[in-house]
Amino acid sequence: MSTAPTSRRAKTKTATTPPRRKPTTTPWAKVRRSPIHGRGLYATQLIPRDTRIIEYQGERITKAESDRRELKRLAKQARGGDGCVYIFELTKRYDIDGSMAWNTARLINHSCTPNCRTEIIRGKIWIIAKRDIEPGEELTFDYRYGFDSWRDHPCRCGTERCVGYIVAAEYRWRVRKILRAERAAATRAKNARAKKAAA
Repeated sequence: MSTAPTSRRAKTKTATTPPRRKPTTTPWAKVRRSPIHGRGLYATQLIPRDTRIIEYQGERITKAESDRRELKRLAKQARGGDGCVYIFELTKRYDIDGSMAWNTARLINHSCTPNCRTEIIRGKIWIIAKRDIEPGEELTFDYRYGFDSWRDHPCRCGTERCVGYIVAAEYRWRVRKILRAERAAATRAKNARAKKAAA
């Protein structure tokens, strides 16, 4: 697994800039603006089901470092910065930080009805077609965020089964139940205020 280049110091003790890596590419897709969020990857040809489309690459980091970077990301988000999550779970000990600009796979957006899945094969994270994908379709996969922070991640995929938040499929029924209860409570409170105003 490739890692982000580390900077070295020249003999004059001035930092040198590491060489820029070229963005990862795939013959199956290209980058375009996305109505879901920012940029996305779009199929350039028919992608058959189970095709390995592109590897999700980045820096291999420990869970402790992953936690540290997540706290840093949350602080940046609280200041109005980019709140995108690029850390991908690899094993029980390691994660992949795919935030590097050269990791083109980081641009694949979430969908509640995705056409791709992720799979770890021989220590590499692959984006794989769940079904045949037509040319021009945006590639998406389920980010599978946990239930504990679902309110922090609004979803804009716009699919029929979208719950409005990025959360793993097995938790979506719980989110729907909470949202229904909140809407019902808001309606009751509104009716109570209207009744009081009319009295």
